[in-house]
Amino acid sequence: MGEPLLSRPLAAAPPRRVPAHEAERAFEQLFLAEYARVTRVAERVLGDWAAAEDVAQECFLALHRRHPDGIGHAAAWLHVGAVHAALNRVRTERRRLRREAGVGAGAAAEDPAAQVVRAETRREVRAALSRLPARRAAVLALRYSGLSYQEVADALGIGVNQVGTRLRRAEAALLQEVRRNAGTSPS
Repeated sequence: MGEPLLSRPLAAAPPRRVPAHEAERAFEQLFLAEYARVTRVAERVLGDWAAAEDVAQECFLALHRRHPDGIGHAAAWLHVGAVHAALNRVRTERRRLRREAGVGAGAAAEDPAAQVVRAETRREVRAALSRLPARRAAVLALRYSGLSYQEVADALGIGVNQVGTRLRRAEAALLQEVRRNAGTSPS
């Protein structure tokens, strides 16, 4: 007989091209299903819905450019991308404010005291979040944007049983970072 099948070199299967209309339809369905969630993830980090929408659009555009035929883990890719893009915006804004020496960056004088305190607290938390390592910031942003433990695990590529531990560690690191910059020592 001839040569056994396993001893012959295997020919690489050509990559399967998805017809353009199918890829477009799948992308549109993904967009409709995930846009609001991706925007909420970014808004949680940024605190600004309009900026979050910009980040979401950038993430969908990046996904479409990098993976025009789609990828199996597109939703997770988008969620993590939204966190990273939003954190980059926070860091960019912080650098811009530092360059401008902080002049005119305060809240309006007519706001009630409670709103000023709340806005300052949010700013401090966002600044502390931007100083955390990306994986810690990501787990916080994803979970507090309403994603389930399973969705957070999928987005970060970890086991669902690791989410709680990582979340607690990230919360502790965030609290320590906020306290460190507030001038108090962590308890």
